[in-house]
Amino acid sequence: MSLDIQLPPRERLLQAAVELLANSDGAPVSTRKITELAGVTAPTLYHHFGDKEGLFDAVVAVGFEQYVASEMDLAPTGKPLDDVRSMWDQHVRFGIEQPHLYLVMFGKVRPGNRSNRVSEAEALLREKIDRAAESGHLNVPPADAVRSILAANIGVTLMLISEPESERNFELSDMTRDAVITAVSSEAGIADSATPVETSSVVVAAIALNAALESSNPQQLSTTEMKMFLEWLHRISKDS
Repeated sequence: MSLDIQLPPRERLLQAAVELLANSDGAPVSTRKITELAGVTAPTLYHHFGDKEGLFDAVVAVGFEQYVASEMDLAPTGKPLDDVRSMWDQHVRFGIEQPHLYLVMFGKVRPGNRSNRVSEAEALLREKIDRAAESGHLNVPPADAVRSILAANIGVTLMLISEPESERNFELSDMTRDAVITAVSSEAGIADSATPVETSSVVVAAIALNAALESSNPQQLSTTEMKMFLEWLHRISKDS
């Protein structure tokens, strides 16, 4: 790993922290490693961020600002659920284009500790979902729709990031996106969509089953098993 020495010290510290956190596999990242990679001394870190935790907080804040900006750039279509589809696709693009930032924002999960960034991402999605609810396009409460969609969105993005670039199958993202959105949509919502999806009840049930498995035991399915599972769903959807 190497950083552009021409960048200001503050930017180098942020980039160093992102790279080291994303590649730490959950192990602690020391101040010494960060300052060595950034090419600065510890007092420089303390000057800009107060301490190491202040630096980590700044990393997540910068990442989320970029994430929000990418979502806000999307032009509304007038069809709330189609806007949700666009947000899903942009979420995946953000993760693929900035995997280190994404892993720091959404990939560092601790039992019993809900990430503030996940809550903020849900609030961003909630604006679109509330419009869908007001139009009678949901068959579940808005909060349940938001959590279901974002959980699936994050899971698919993390799976795609973990795969070699040549093996990424974005059709699996499209299939999961449409199945999850259809599962929370009313008949009116499906009919109003610019690209209505006829999703087998078997597919929806399988996705719900996987969500339950993941919430009860995150290690229930490995990355390889998850890929096989989604490919199986894809075959069912084509045959249904």
